[in-house]
Amino acid sequence: MTRVALRPAVNEAAEVLQAAGVHSPRTDAEQLAAHVLGIERTRLALVPLVEPAVLEDYRALVARRAQRIPLQHLTGVVAMGEIDLAVGPGVFIPRPETELLFAWSLAYLETLPHDHEPVVVDLCTGSGALALAIAHARPDAQVHAVELDPAALQWARRNADDRIADGDTAITLYADDATDPTLLTDLNGRVDLVVSNPPYIPADAVLDPEVADYDPPLALFGGPDGLDVIRDMIPTIARLLRPAGATAIEHDDTNGSELAALLSKQGDFTDIVEHPDLAGKPRFVAAVRA
Repeated sequence: MTRVALRPAVNEAAEVLQAAGVHSPRTDAEQLAAHVLGIERTRLALVPLVEPAVLEDYRALVARRAQRIPLQHLTGVVAMGEIDLAVGPGVFIPRPETELLFAWSLAYLETLPHDHEPVVVDLCTGSGALALAIAHARPDAQVHAVELDPAALQWARRNADDRIADGDTAITLYADDATDPTLLTDLNGRVDLVVSNPPYIPADAVLDPEVADYDPPLALFGGPDGLDVIRDMIPTIARLLRPAGATAIEHDDTNGSELAALLSKQGDFTDIVEHPDLAGKPRFVAAVRA
């Protein structure tokens, strides 16, 4: 059977996705091609010709992406740090912006003295992205992850099992509410770092179809101003952290100053810093327990 050129099909796919309103049509077209071929996207140029059946599979995936089904639901995977996570219906898809919070977290952990194993808590862990990426990068850390949504917790457990099978240090998962005042009381004053990518979108926000139709609402919305969950988490974060422990909380790009003010009002935090994402939009706030 005569093989056919891949590059024209990728170009055509990028045009189809652009016409469908996909924000990154060329990237998604190439990611889907790499997925069908089972290779890294950077190696696509090494596969100039493919079997016609491969092209059929590829065009079918592109058609589904053009229906605004999330790319990660089609590939079944998303990256965080140096690990890949399984994702799909029922769990929030981690965004590239969260890599910045992850990088900040690793840099903070590097500053800790070596007189104890670092203790990390991830509130609203979803797929387990932050918790598992930190556990992979810092096998010496004790990582605890909390998730309320049973469907998301199933994905987190699956990813946690995959990481254990790959040799990573196990994390401890909790089916619990990050806003519960009695959460993790056995860790009071013992935690070095609390990270969170919580539900933070204001209730009236207009969202892309990939988000509105596929991400679970429980993982998205944080009340009228987007801060309801965060507001209720802050006392718990203050209670868990040891003196000079730190927190990093992702937020909606309209809410950086408001979150910084909430942490300041709490009275337990110093060194409150607003951090932008790569587009320059406010993305997470970090603070240190006084």
